[in-house]
Amino acid sequence: MEFRFVYITTRSQAEARKIGTALVEERLAACANIIPGMRSIYRWENKIEEAEETVLIAKTSKARIPALMERVRALHSYDCSCVVSLAVDDGNPDYLDWLNAQITP
Repeated sequence: MEFRFVYITTRSQAEARKIGTALVEERLAACANIIPGMRSIYRWENKIEEAEETVLIAKTSKARIPALMERVRALHSYDCSCVVSLAVDDGNPDYLDWLNAQITP
C-alpha cells in the first residue's frame, strides 16, 4: 500500500481540530497532527499578505486522497485551501500497518 502525508494549512487551531477530527472519524486519515503558530507570507489577489495559520498533517493512503481532499474542501473556510499530498517512501513497518488498519473501513 502507498501512504501519504497530507499537508493542510488552516485559519486557526479550531479549524484544524474540526477538519482533523472529521478526517479521523470518517477513516479518511489514521491520524492528524496540529501544529499551531505558523506565520505565512503569500500573494493573494495581487497583494502581499501575511497571516498566522495552523498546520494540519493528515496521514492516509494514496487511495483515500481524493475523498480526503473533497472532505477538506467542504469543511475549509478558505476559497483556495492548501491541501497537498506528499509521498511516504518508507517507514516503521509496525506504524504503517497501524496506519493501514485505521483507514480501512
